[in-house]
Amino acid sequence: MATEKTVVAAALGECVHVAGVMNFLRLAEAAGWRTVFLGPAVPIEQVVEAARAERADLVGVSYRLTPETGERLLAEFAEAADSLRERGVRFAFAGTPPVAQRARALGFFEQVFDGSEPPDAVLAYVKGHAVGAGTVEDFPQSTVARIAWKAPFPLLRHHFGLPSLEATVAGIRQIAEAHALDVISLGVDQDAQENFFHPERQDPRRRGAGGVPVRSADDYRALYAASRCGNYPLLRTYSGTDDFLRLAEVYVETIHIAWAAVPLFWFNRMDGRGPWDLAGSIEQHQALMRWYGGRGIPVELNEPHHWGMRDAPDVVFVTAAYLSAYNARACGVRDYIAQLMFNSPPGLSDAMDLAKMLACLEIIAPLAGDDFRIWRQTRTGLLSYPLDPAAARGHLAASVYVQMAVRPHIVHVVGHTEAHHAATAEDVIEACGLARRAIANALAGAPDMTADPKVQARKAQLVEEAQLTLAAIRRLAAPGVADPLADADTLAQAVTSGILDAPHLRNNPYGRGQVRTRIVDGACVAVDERGRVLSERERLRQLGL
Repeated sequence: MATEKTVVAAALGECVHVAGVMNFLRLAEAAGWRTVFLGPAVPIEQVVEAARAERADLVGVSYRLTPETGERLLAEFAEAADSLRERGVRFAFAGTPPVAQRARALGFFEQVFDGSEPPDAVLAYVKGHAVGAGTVEDFPQSTVARIAWKAPFPLLRHHFGLPSLEATVAGIRQIAEAHALDVISLGVDQDAQENFFHPERQDPRRRGAGGVPVRSADDYRALYAASRCGNYPLLRTYSGTDDFLRLAEVYVETIHIAWAAVPLFWFNRMDGRGPWDLAGSIEQHQALMRWYGGRGIPVELNEPHHWGMRDAPDVVFVTAAYLSAYNARACGVRDYIAQLMFNSPPGLSDAMDLAKMLACLEIIAPLAGDDFRIWRQTRTGLLSYPLDPAAARGHLAASVYVQMAVRPHIVHVVGHTEAHHAATAEDVIEACGLARRAIANALAGAPDMTADPKVQARKAQLVEEAQLTLAAIRRLAAPGVADPLADADTLAQAVTSGILDAPHLRNNPYGRGQVRTRIVDGACVAVDERGRVLSERERLRQLGL
């Protein structure tokens, strides 16, 4: 068993400001250190003596007064403590930027903090990882390892892709150098998603429409090379809408894809984003999950939010969450990323939105086991952002704070500019700063929003109703189908029969679009033609099921 490490910390000299010292020690405790707090205004000799007596592995000192006085004091401290440093004791300093600048110039301290560092960077330091300049060895290069490395802070992810390859390369480098993200999700244009292997089908007029125009494996390699600096973020991208397995091979070889996002019912002729019919695309997506699962690469299914973005009832959202996890497990995925898009559809109350997400997590929890690990990923609804920049910033921070109630492993930051324009590198960095502050506030001790009786009651109702919906889907299976919820034809019938339905699917070649929904008491529910709320049992009965 490893020996517990000890950190001794104090505000030095005449400085009485200890809030930063206490925050540092709290983070050290979270990383497993034994902490010794000496207090404010501690003389140099007392700090050095305590470091010897406590057999300190790390000594942290702080000074927040005038730079000139601080410089003299720190020089005296460095001289008094140099023998400890020669014996392997590490030293860190924290202070205001002017004092920190003087501290760096001394060359004595292993790490100098000036207050600009996010809490997760400080936690990384006490865990033994680099802050600021580092090498790829300092930053885990797989999703699961990086989650463990950064806990209790979640990984930050953001989409990024500009209409030119050169601008996207430069932006990735800027984001990586800023240590803004753990995961950059490459937003590539539609031709890259559908026609990467078919240049004859590509339309030059659509180049860069919706993202970066990657046209070769070398383009992907250039994007990955740009990320090899700063905090060495992971990369991932869309699974595409055709040639799924060929694209997957390219992603693994070029960008070392962190995880795959695979739909179940979408990215085909139903939503106009791919050439496959509904049942055929389900089979293709299942094969893609098996391919990634067989290689130990995590898989995310973004299925529920596609229904939510089309104003489907909350119960359909929860049902889709179960079908997603169920199919991932059936296809051999070991690490499943459950995406929970809040604020979708817009207009949901925070309480009812949280209840829906808790229902998603509760209904999939029995699927988890040693061979199927569930990782929670939250995000803000893309369509929920207001156009006003100040309001959009407030919405981002508030949404992320609510998301923290489900203790996500990954927070997919959706930039506050999305209602106006695709995020630039500067926008991504700012959005992550907003999200990081909301996360830090929540981790410092947020009230338990999940305990609200109304939230719990709605969660229980959604779980119960989703079980009815799943039972109705199982009954659609043809004789001899052993596993209806993983059978492509049965799942396709769940859509064509109207069990899985959304208002936006009206006049769709596959979906019925007959369900009516309204936001009632903060929840998205099915209603009849007079606006009366329908229970799920009533809705299914009206379908003849």
